[in-house]
Amino acid sequence: MTDTIPTNSPKPAPKLQPRRVLVIAVVCAALALALTLLLGNFMPAKATQCDPQVVKGQKLDAVAVGALAALTGTGLGRGYADMAFNDDAGVKKTIADFAGKKLLVNFWASWCVPCRAEMPALDQVAATYNSDTFMVLPVNLDIGEGGLEKAKKFLANGQFKNLPLYADSTFSAFERLKTEAVAIGLPATLLLDEKGCELAVLQGPAEWASPDGHAVIDALIGS
Repeated sequence: MTDTIPTNSPKPAPKLQPRRVLVIAVVCAALALALTLLLGNFMPAKATQCDPQVVKGQKLDAVAVGALAALTGTGLGRGYADMAFNDDAGVKKTIADFAGKKLLVNFWASWCVPCRAEMPALDQVAATYNSDTFMVLPVNLDIGEGGLEKAKKFLANGQFKNLPLYADSTFSAFERLKTEAVAIGLPATLLLDEKGCELAVLQGPAEWASPDGHAVIDALIGS
């Protein structure tokens, strides 16, 4: 699946409509639940890397309503400190490099229409919330020759000044999420604590720059 990205003047990404977001969110949540049950029954459990934080997961789950209804609080002990990707200069990074910050890790690709529609909201959230204790961390998954350039062009054309380019052209980071029944498609988002431990997951797009989105981020920062 491919999208043609304009090379002349920036074209605003389509804005997610609340009703459409809710429908997509419900469908994605149902698919994610079905996959979790299926893989949970037929695949061996992965070793956990973090202490369970179920109460923190429940707090995030409780505020995940409306535009964020598809977000699920977890806190079951999955950790991603060793999850690797590269920065825009090709230097290897891991989630551990952002230790000390709560993270909204968003997996996206330039060919993914819901991902593109979600970017303006993520950029607004980054502008409002990024600090010494919180960060929106987008990880691009464009693979193949020219994938990184497509991602760079999309971010530049959209004038997303608050979203840095990190990329995993091997797709291994997302394959890990699929193997552990965390996500089945793009976009997908992880909410992590300051040690890279999972507190909540979201399969599908969301209007993060909404009161519902802000409530979830406030709860994450305060957890």
